Amino acid sequence: MPERISFDYAPIWVVPRVERHESLAAGVVLRCIARDFLSARVHLDEARLRALAPELDVDVDVELIRRHLDAIVRICAAAPDAGPVAALGPRERWHWLVAPRSTVIQIGPVHVGLCEDPAAALDHLFDKLVGHR
Repeated sequence: MPERISFDYAPIWVVPRVERHESLAAGVVLRCIARDFLSARVHLDEARLRALAPELDVDVDVELIRRHLDAIVRICAAAPDAGPVAALGPRERWHWLVAPRSTVIQIGPVHVGLCEDPAAALDHLFDKLVGHR
């Protein structure tokens, strides 16, 4: 039987109106120290977002939210064009990403799990929490 290793993960939420506490699952970020793995998957369901916040400007606000979600993926990947946070080590990037904030894009509480393959665990959690492929 393959060795199971621990990982940490946190859901990514879009909260268009923070004062109403309404949210939309938009992704997952996962870290596995044993495999030096840090990655995120995101998807913005624009129809559900418009249902939660019909006042959003589709051309400006939705595009800005999409760019910020994509930045999470690029920060995890340490993309050179993702800014100074992406230049940090994996541990620092993880802690920066999961730090509490009250903005439109929020990273939920950190959870732990066991897996054999962190990439497969990320796919499974993304399907389970966001439900989009």
